[in-house]
Amino acid sequence: MKRFLGKSALVTGGGGGIGGAIAERLAFEGAAVGVLDRRGEAAADTAQRIEAAGARGMALTAEITDPDSVAAALETMTDAIGAPDVLINNAAWAIRGDLESTELADWQAEIGIDLDGQFVCAKAVLPGMVARGTGAIVNIGSVNGLMALGNPAYSAAKAGLLSFTRSLAVEYGPKGVRTNMVSPGTVETDIETWRIRREKNPQIFEQLARWYPVGRVGRPDDIAAAVAFVAADEAAFVNGANLVVDGGLTAGLPVMIEELILE
Repeated sequence: MKRFLGKSALVTGGGGGIGGAIAERLAFEGAAVGVLDRRGEAAADTAQRIEAAGARGMALTAEITDPDSVAAALETMTDAIGAPDVLINNAAWAIRGDLESTELADWQAEIGIDLDGQFVCAKAVLPGMVARGTGAIVNIGSVNGLMALGNPAYSAAKAGLLSFTRSLAVEYGPKGVRTNMVSPGTVETDIETWRIRREKNPQIFEQLARWYPVGRVGRPDDIAAAVAFVAADEAAFVNGANLVVDGGLTAGLPVMIEELILE
């Protein structure tokens, strides 16, 4: 499918993991993709993979919590491949696993990247989308925003992001801009958080798989496919939705069921 031919997309946190998979999926489907990451080298790696596949991609470096930094990156992208028709607010960061170890500075840093940054990026692209009368924003949430799974600051930010998604959907839907959320469960990536956990427990993904009714944790491509759908024109009547992509985790707990039915 080429659902994004003639369109430009901006993917934050596109330097790897879920963001990289999203950027490559949108490019595969025809979009010219601005790959934005605070790590310039990582953004360049994703952009190079996109270009090597015969699509259009460009690396952008910015701090999403800094409006001036985002505005500069957006101007660079607009001049090179066009203003974004699609924004994927994917960049995120989780530092502390429990509340006891979370200091105020940790809390503020996570809320800043996981919620404030999404606000900054949305504010940056919305004027152009409204002027054109069309646009799609997809915020990447998490099952952490729906249930208690540790990482309290990250979880609070993702819960707030769901409310922000609905606010955007209601305010900007009449102006032609749809906003939705995709909330993944556990996804196997090489981001720092999972590298640290895997160093402590090399079998962590295999152990977590038993909690998922589909029998495995997610892959970046699982999330990219869901994002491509809600961002595409075929989802024109989907606005303010939260698509949970978690293999059934929030539908029920198979491990608990097994324990309940033991004879």
